[in-house]
Amino acid sequence: MKRFKFGLEKVLKLRQYHEHEARVELGRAVGILAGIENQIKRNAVVHSEAIRERFTGINSGHTDGLQSMLAWDAYINRLERETERLMEEAAQAEIVVEEKRQLYVEASHELKVMENLKERREKEHRKEMFAAETQELDDRKITVNSEQ
Repeated sequence: MKRFKFGLEKVLKLRQYHEHEARVELGRAVGILAGIENQIKRNAVVHSEAIRERFTGINSGHTDGLQSMLAWDAYINRLERETERLMEEAAQAEIVVEEKRQLYVEASHELKVMENLKERREKEHRKEMFAAETQELDDRKITVNSEQ
């Protein structure tokens, strides 16, 4: 029986490569976004701790209470600016994730189309080979019967 050979195998391999690369790029983008989100969460925890510490220094009765409070205020303001910057980065990262997701979906679709085509041609090939074998067996049967 003749082996199946898919004429577009190189195209299929190329589409598999593109799909894999798109998946990797999407994973990287999602990882960057997750990292930014983790920084935002850590920043929120540090921010709440800083606010608590700010008032702890005032209540302890230290003579440098005003200086301590001003230092904590400056630190809290810096944390808030950092959070705003991270929020902007997260918004940009979400845009990139969505772009990468769309590229991955397109690459996956193109790959699926090519895989379906290969599968369909493989079925056709099997059908043709089965028909040819059946015809060959029928021909042999007729030859054997005519010799008798």
